[in-house]
Amino acid sequence: MSLQYSVTVRNAKLDAVETSIGADAVMKVRTGAPPADCSLADSGSVLATLNLPSDWMAAAAGGSKSKNGSWEDTSADGTGTAGHFRIYDSGGSACHIQGTITATSGGGDMEVDNTSFAAGQQFQVTSFTITAGNA
Repeated sequence: MSLQYSVTVRNAKLDAVETSIGADAVMKVRTGAPPADCSLADSGSVLATLNLPSDWMAAAAGGSKSKNGSWEDTSADGTGTAGHFRIYDSGGSACHIQGTITATSGGGDMEVDNTSFAAGQQFQVTSFTITAGNA
């Protein structure tokens, strides 16, 4: 039998994610597939860099935690198709979360209003939720 955790424990684990990364998290949207894990070097080209809101995730509830506030960029850095994202600590060098990006309702780990980026364009993250396992 695998371990099972209460909703209280799962919520605490999820809230620790935001606490560990910090209030000044930086997210980069990149082209291509994500590296095999966060410890590996960045891959793809940077399409956008966002300084996330200081309280960038809502409090965990029911074993999941969703983005808090508006995650948007008024001027994308580059041109290309968004394939993955990485969330870093305030220094922007230590990756702590990464995943795939799709358009809204596309089923990616993060969803944005448009995956085709053009330098200078505005875009918005429409959905990002982390769910704890072992229920």
